[in-house]
Amino acid sequence: MWKLKIAEGGSPWLRTTNDHVGRQFWEFDPTLGSPEELADIEKARQIFHENRFKKKHSSDLLMRIQFAKENSNSSVFPPKVDIKNDEDITEDKVTNVLRRAIGFHSTLQADDGHWPGDIGSPMFLLPGLVITLTITGELNAVLSKEHKQEMCRYIYNHQNRDGGWGLHIEGHSTMFGSALNYVTLRLLGEGCNDGEGAMEKGRKWILDHGGATSITSWGKFWLSVLGVFEWSGNNPLPPEMWVLPYFFPVHPGRMWSHCRMVYLPMSYLYGKRFVGPITSTILSLREELFIVPYHNIDWNDSRNLCAK
Repeated sequence: MWKLKIAEGGSPWLRTTNDHVGRQFWEFDPTLGSPEELADIEKARQIFHENRFKKKHSSDLLMRIQFAKENSNSSVFPPKVDIKNDEDITEDKVTNVLRRAIGFHSTLQADDGHWPGDIGSPMFLLPGLVITLTITGELNAVLSKEHKQEMCRYIYNHQNRDGGWGLHIEGHSTMFGSALNYVTLRLLGEGCNDGEGAMEKGRKWILDHGGATSITSWGKFWLSVLGVFEWSGNNPLPPEMWVLPYFFPVHPGRMWSHCRMVYLPMSYLYGKRFVGPITSTILSLREELFIVPYHNIDWNDSRNLCAK
């Protein structure tokens, strides 16, 4: 069973100045969980899956189940207040509502004082992690079988009805989200026709919208690093910009923090034209993602292609 760990950390790679206060991470322990607890978790998963198109966010249900058991105040609430349309709103009723709200909010607070939660929105962050672990050869060293299973579950749950994936969990399908998440599933071990038809639907969406040559610039970059897109299909990301004098207005160091932090590694890898190992999965993806044979793609023409 998965357990949310709070303010813990004993790894030699970790550094802290506040005793890990505010740190949160999930850890899988196969010995945890009674049959009843495991059944509750599976029920929560099933309910979310069945309603995933109506309510996109999981509301951290697994965390709430855990905290409800750990927090003795979780069931100590004033009675629910029902107010009819023609009924006066009294001070006592307002006080009860506020106490219920504050009481519930307190049950979501971790024992170190912070409120943990998932940044459940962007659909392009997880693919970057999986691609990085793949090209560095560390995928199986960092991710356990259980991690991979939950990552696949997350991606499948946020696939849109039309088969694609969005920029974020509530977004309409885009080539950026669809191609990257399809590739991520393949790198995590899913086959071309796995997911009870989900992989086939995802691939169909990509091909019906022009193939992965129409992915946006960040997508072209990630696929190039992975080896399923040629660097010649990217607009330049010149690392030479960094050797300009800093007083130049266009020096990357003058960019907004997010821009320069992204541009620095991207420009380095572009300068190196880095490509990860070409495996059988990579060769297969070259056939799965494009509407024409890989060796016939006009990469120069692909630079400015972007699916609408």
